[in-house]
Amino acid sequence: MNFKKSIKKLEDKRKELDDKNVQDFQHQKGKLSARERINLLLDPETFVEIDPFVESRFSTFEMDRKKIAGDGVITGFGKINDRLVYVYSQDFSKIGGSLGEMHGKKIVKVIETAKRVGCPVVGIIDSGGARIQEGIASLDGYAEIFSVMVKASGVIPQITCLVGPSAGGASYAPGLSDFVFMVDGISHMYITGPAVIESVVGEKVSFEQLGGATVHSVKSGCAHFVTSNEEDCFLSVKKLLSYLPQNNLDDPPYQRSVLSEIFKKKNSNILDIIPQKEEKGYDMKEIIKIIFDPGSFFEIQENFATNAIVGFARLSGWVVGVVASQTRFIAGTLDIDSSDKVARFVRFCDAFNIPLVNLVDTPGYLPGTDQEHKGIIRHGAKVLYAYAEASVPKISVILRKAFGGAYIALASRKIGYDFVIAWPFAQIAVMGPEQAVKVIYKKEIAESENPKETEKEKIKEYKETFLNPWQAAKLGQVDMIIHPQETRDVLIKCIESLLDKREEKITRKHGNVPL
Repeated sequence: MNFKKSIKKLEDKRKELDDKNVQDFQHQKGKLSARERINLLLDPETFVEIDPFVESRFSTFEMDRKKIAGDGVITGFGKINDRLVYVYSQDFSKIGGSLGEMHGKKIVKVIETAKRVGCPVVGIIDSGGARIQEGIASLDGYAEIFSVMVKASGVIPQITCLVGPSAGGASYAPGLSDFVFMVDGISHMYITGPAVIESVVGEKVSFEQLGGATVHSVKSGCAHFVTSNEEDCFLSVKKLLSYLPQNNLDDPPYQRSVLSEIFKKKNSNILDIIPQKEEKGYDMKEIIKIIFDPGSFFEIQENFATNAIVGFARLSGWVVGVVASQTRFIAGTLDIDSSDKVARFVRFCDAFNIPLVNLVDTPGYLPGTDQEHKGIIRHGAKVLYAYAEASVPKISVILRKAFGGAYIALASRKIGYDFVIAWPFAQIAVMGPEQAVKVIYKKEIAESENPKETEKEKIKEYKETFLNPWQAAKLGQVDMIIHPQETRDVLIKCIESLLDKREEKITRKHGNVPL
């Protein structure tokens, strides 16, 4: 047995893995190498590589002459902020980062292991898609990845960073992830590329117009975060993970909050944000800044469906999921896109034991034939389903308006909220006064001597009778009516009282979400 020869072979193999040409290839494209990305993401000197010497077993199309150690993807585990994560990073310099049989098996092993040990998995995608030279084996590789991702869904957080193309079947891996990061200018995600689209439908479109970061963060909602460069991307991943538990059996990480008089001062200004005129909008993010720990709000899908705000924040150090109406955009109504956005976020929070806090100011679901014909009933039902299904602590604060179906979804005690809190000028009703009066008093208004004056009187009467929180409080549907300045303190006490909440569920295979 020749020890020196064996060790020399190991050293030579390791040198192949750290080929400088790889870095040069990526840097010329304005991108980092697969290893540089892992080093940026993980704590220094914590990465342990798995399967570095795996190779393709295919010889078709001269693949046997293209033997590449690792088969175009680096896999392993390490730590982020001293917490275990598993990671895979595709190497575009190796056959375009294409996914072949062994490439896929390496990714599957990482996800399966992360699921067994109970920790997040981060996938760094830079791939041209399926490896055509390996035929159907590459497609089966994707199928195996998708299968294991579905099995891991709701068990461990799954995060995808798009730092290059994600073409064809490769794009479904981000689609199955919990959170997707894209980098402006270098990330592209699409099922069929520009050339195929032009040949089939005659439409000319660039990669950026088809599947760039802006498209997916603003229009499709497929991207949750967009960063200006790769370094910021990995910093954002680290920040996101600071709010998440390791797995579905773990609790979110508590961070002791340093409290000061600043809270009392800020909370005293909360009424300055809300306009006296109820038809005027305001920036709900200013309310969020006041209520939650300073600098703790981390928004998800900031540029998509902007009439609804979702994200993570801390209340006295406790992680919560925030769902809020944004009255600056279409009056804070729920439409198709915002319904999808809210429902998915709520279901993630429920899967990973993150309490939910709603800040509600909405006149209802967005009306119109366009919304109806595109399926607002089906999409809106997702919000109802998500909240009714969720067993985590759920608290709703009605700031101003809560009407109709949106009230049911976001603030109804009967849908399963633990606490419903209202500000004293909150309006809770089936619909707005103008619409309600036209239904209830239609005949009376039409037959009156002065229909316009009669309508005004009836609107005033309706407001005084129904458009307040006191009727709901009488029925026990509002648990507390509080001064706005008390909101933060009350929420902290409510959250802390619910930390040990347990809810028994009926045994079933799964529900049928209205997709």
